Amino acid sequence: MKGLIIGLLIIVAAVYAILPPNVLGFGLGWGEEVLAFLRGAAPVIAILAGLVIIFIGVAEMKDRAEAKKEEQV
Repeated sequence: MKGLIIGLLIIVAAVYAILPPNVLGFGLGWGEEVLAFLRGAAPVIAILAGLVIIFIGVAEMKDRAEAKKEEQV
């Protein structure tokens, strides 16, 4: 329950930071900075995700080869 409340508070704080200051009279207006960060981070995240997928694929091929060897014995 504590984790749920903390998670909701973090989401509310993030939304507050992204909202422009003129929306309902509050907000920090960090929306442009958040978008710039996401545009810059997207290629890096894609590269890291691709590397992880490659490593998983190589491990899976090794496991299949090992299982095939065990079946033959």
